[in-house]
Amino acid sequence: IPPYMVAEAMSSLHGLDLRWSSPITPTEMQYVEQYVKARYPEFFAKAGDARNLPVLTEDQEYIDENGRNTPGAAGPDEFKRKSPSAGQAKEWGVKKMPLEQSRLLDILTQKATSIATYTDSLSSIPEIHARNTLLRHLGVTDEDYLVVFTSSLKESMMMVGESYPFCRYMNFMTVLSEEVDWIREFASYKEAKVIVAPSNWLNLRIAGSQLSQNFRRKSKQQSPNLKGLFAFPAAENGGTRNSLHWVSEAQRNSWHVLLDASNLRLCDDQLNLTFHKPDYVLCTLSGVVGHSTTMTCLLVRRSSFGS
Repeated sequence: IPPYMVAEAMSSLHGLDLRWSSPITPTEMQYVEQYVKARYPEFFAKAGDARNLPVLTEDQEYIDENGRNTPGAAGPDEFKRKSPSAGQAKEWGVKKMPLEQSRLLDILTQKATSIATYTDSLSSIPEIHARNTLLRHLGVTDEDYLVVFTSSLKESMMMVGESYPFCRYMNFMTVLSEEVDWIREFASYKEAKVIVAPSNWLNLRIAGSQLSQNFRRKSKQQSPNLKGLFAFPAAENGGTRNSLHWVSEAQRNSWHVLLDASNLRLCDDQLNLTFHKPDYVLCTLSGVVGHSTTMTCLLVRRSSFGS
């Protein structure tokens, strides 16, 4: 059983203080096997096991080989069609804007493939646990985002700047302060227009704001489907939170959005991305089992990019 499946199963045991450095007990392993068989039957089907195992869902019935109805269950073929992993692979195949050949693209392609094919062996169990913890804090799932752990905020931003397909007539609009914005240099080098916006543009109380006007401004490029990248902080240095409304408004007007949440403590500060999903999220995570230091994370929304 791949490590990420073990981590997911063990994380579902509420109240368990799991020490990842120690081997799990036979009883825990039995629970893991039952969990994986119930949620990922196609994984066992590849090995000739659990081929006809019913899978619990909320709204379907499964008729087993003896003709019995099992309420709230679906057959293996139906599960495979609707399973999270199958959906992930399909969603990643929807290409809205190909990233340029880069280190980030290589990492994302490898992660998407390994998750979809149950070969996530390059990820350690502590890393998988950290990923699950992060996604849970943000109110999203691994169907929504791929998570890349980096050494620093600067490295995360440089990976974005290197891979994002900036070009002439495309824009990079940023509300990030210059000392922490390592993307604008890449945008300028690729001849994109850099718009440095003041933080008061994020004030929703200002009618007809400059920010909204820039979002709606027509693009000069032949294809109006993408105007560029908009980057803004989730909170100001003084602690004032910025509205996530700007995420959805920018996306409705054909912009990708980068949300810098690195100055929030996700364990303490609430940041729910259920309704407003940026294309990139920069954040830090601390207090994770197996990690003694704060982790820097870059989340990339699956449905926004393709190789």
